[in-house]
Amino acid sequence: MEKYTEILDVSKITTECEVFEPYGLFCKLFKALVTPGFDRHNEVEINFVVEGAVTYYLQNRRIVVPKFGLVIFWGMFPHRVVEVEEPSAYYVCTVPLSLFLSWGLPEAFVGSLLRGEALVYEECGLNAELDCQLFRTWSADVAAPVPDTRAMLLEMQSRLLRLSAHAREGKVSASAVPAGDVNLVEQMTLFIARNYRRSIRVTDVGRAVGLHPDYANTLFKRVFGYTLSHHLMIERVTQAQRKLLTTQDSVVRIAEDCGFNSVSCFNAAFLKFNGCTPRDYRKHFQ
Repeated sequence: MEKYTEILDVSKITTECEVFEPYGLFCKLFKALVTPGFDRHNEVEINFVVEGAVTYYLQNRRIVVPKFGLVIFWGMFPHRVVEVEEPSAYYVCTVPLSLFLSWGLPEAFVGSLLRGEALVYEECGLNAELDCQLFRTWSADVAAPVPDTRAMLLEMQSRLLRLSAHAREGKVSASAVPAGDVNLVEQMTLFIARNYRRSIRVTDVGRAVGLHPDYANTLFKRVFGYTLSHHLMIERVTQAQRKLLTTQDSVVRIAEDCGFNSVSCFNAAFLKFNGCTPRDYRKHFQ
């Protein structure tokens, strides 16, 4: 297997969790390093480990990706690298959510990513050789003086379609949503991510993208499988999880910072999604 020739410091693309500077369509080889903080963005991220092993923290789980393993997740959920096996290197590839949703991948595959799951595939042999070639080519395509990513997008869609065969078969949901509607759904997720601290409602989300709230909710549910209100609650609880683990702020302060009207509402929502109270969560995971 051809040895990689370029390695960059992954910390150069790590941003603060509340910053939403889009990465867009991106592919690069990096030296894997433990990241000091959580990263967060609206693209689907694909990482391919070519040297060592990389351990991530995402959605209360430590996820280990071995050499020649792939991991795919939606970057909207806070994530970070917490451990690496030296020497280490991996390709980091990001795909805009609207583009990913337009590819018509199986519902089970898309749905699991939108729920915050990280899908890990351990590859070896010929698959590893193929992935090394693909990611090396994609990286070169993106870095070209005049990028032409048409072949890259077709290859990426094909690779994800093959990976999605591991998921349960189901009807394709994303292809039934027109491209313009997919863009509106992406705008709704970003609006919620930027405004979850405020007392916002479905009406506010719909107004932000120029839609009647009922239609906004129907459209969002068609893509995600759940309502805007449910997604807003996921956003708030996910941010609370991060603050419980990375700060010493009180539960009352965290509830207020994450947009909950009262501690009792915060405790009830947190218990529903995690099966424990915020205090027990902090005690168990810190």
